[in-house]
Amino acid sequence: MSNVLLSEHSRPGSTDAPAHENGGQLLVHLLKEAGVDTVFGIISVHNLPLVEEVAKELRFVPVRHEASAVNAADGYARASGKLGCALTSTGTGAGNAAGSLIESLSSATSVLHITGQVESRYVGSGRAFIHETKDQLGMLQAVSRAAFSIGTADEAEPVLRRAIELATDAVGGPVSVEWPINLQYASVSGPGVTADLPLPATPVAPAEEELAAALEQLKKAQRPLIWAGGGAARNPENRELLTQLCELWPVGVITSNSGRGCLPEDHPRVIGNYGATPTGRALLGEADCLLTLGTHFRSNETGDYSVAMPANHVQVDQDPAAVGRVYPVSAGVTGDITAFLNYLLTHAAELGGDPDWASASTAAREKARRVQREGLGDHEEFADAIAEVFPAGSPIARDVTIASSSWGNRLLPIHRPESNIFPRGGGIGQGLGMALGAALADPDVPTLAIVGDGGLAVHFGELLTLAQENPWLVLLVFNDGGYGVLRNMQHGQDKPGSAVDLHTPEFAGLAGALGLAYSRIDDRASVRPVLADAVAARQAILVEVDLAAYGDMNQAFTPPVTVPGKE
Repeated sequence: MSNVLLSEHSRPGSTDAPAHENGGQLLVHLLKEAGVDTVFGIISVHNLPLVEEVAKELRFVPVRHEASAVNAADGYARASGKLGCALTSTGTGAGNAAGSLIESLSSATSVLHITGQVESRYVGSGRAFIHETKDQLGMLQAVSRAAFSIGTADEAEPVLRRAIELATDAVGGPVSVEWPINLQYASVSGPGVTADLPLPATPVAPAEEELAAALEQLKKAQRPLIWAGGGAARNPENRELLTQLCELWPVGVITSNSGRGCLPEDHPRVIGNYGATPTGRALLGEADCLLTLGTHFRSNETGDYSVAMPANHVQVDQDPAAVGRVYPVSAGVTGDITAFLNYLLTHAAELGGDPDWASASTAAREKARRVQREGLGDHEEFADAIAEVFPAGSPIARDVTIASSSWGNRLLPIHRPESNIFPRGGGIGQGLGMALGAALADPDVPTLAIVGDGGLAVHFGELLTLAQENPWLVLLVFNDGGYGVLRNMQHGQDKPGSAVDLHTPEFAGLAGALGLAYSRIDDRASVRPVLADAVAARQAILVEVDLAAYGDMNQAFTPPVTVPGKE
């Protein structure tokens, strides 16, 4: 992930920093500087002074589980482009947050995770102090981009500042800080100086010789394709650069799931997240050059690396380890993708290409969607209705469920990266927390959460948070009474279902008990009007899709994973 060597020593903080009565006041000051207006967390005896001050000056959202605090901060960061912040307690609370930190790390999301710690004089003493855990800092280092411990009151400011800088730099990713409770209560009179904190990363300019070598390979292309990943979507400036490149070069654009929105998906050259489909594979087979931008070629998006790529492969990534790691390259460029695209545009006159290739890419785009629609049957209506009733800029948070994995991650159009919110690490149950954060980051547009009944059950408690905060959020729950993806896998192997059927609540009654608005979809005709009414309500609403009544897809969805012995 890193594209810059990090310094061995930090720089001292500002010498004219104001004094603060306690750590909570300092935290609020720094969060305001970073543009943060909302914080997610759970109050505890080991973070009380932090939460109290945050609640006075900012919006504090009391989620019901620490994992959801990080997920919500993650969704807030993705939708807003700003820093997300989660506050948890020490020990078990920090441990609960760990899984969601892994997701943030997988996605390089700008998240600041502040967790408590026992009194500094007892840290590591082995006394089983309440809320203490063995090597909490080591645990956080394993699941975070970086993790620090505040050792004295005057270390708090430089540590927190550096944590914020790292979380929001060119690499991104969650940064965790453990803060002993006695030091949270202590006054902070100066910035202090702390050694051995890494410096934030800055974009690296690609080497001239690498740029020149890449251009030579691209000049040979008659039938070029781009495969754009999350690295290409990270900088909004790339959207305009890629648009210009498509006007000057007959190139088609395949994206990973993370790269969606780097070009609006109504663009005629955007094939989209269809690289591993038969249509995508066929187009890659016809192409004579592939330019990949900031993608890791995840296994589930390459058919466990079975998708064949053109031999002329130019790969651009800010991480030098990524270049050539999965597929061989004819030229590799390490550095900033925006700088590379600007370089390529200045040399666009040197690029050739078959003018008929542009129409071939558009035809592949249309075929991939047509074939998918045939497999979806009546379920295609969800993608069309959502595209119609939700504004193009609405955040779309998609948990790991059949609806997301089939049409939500492909057919449903994404027009900007900030709308494309999903668990890149593949963990189930994180969608509602992410949607809560996204909805509170951008309250002027409706947010959509696409979840399954199984994933929702992981964090049912967050329905209480949804009811309490009441954001403009439509929670679309696809209810098939269990883990449908795994059920389909087992049935596809002629096995009886094992551990996939779940007791599911009566959602109308559940919503009523929580004070949540509720609606239900049970056939194709009800999809559009129900969703339109839900958006028009401008509040939190649970919309259940009764899949037993709605009916199955024409082709059952199974995940694109290889089962050992079944290749």
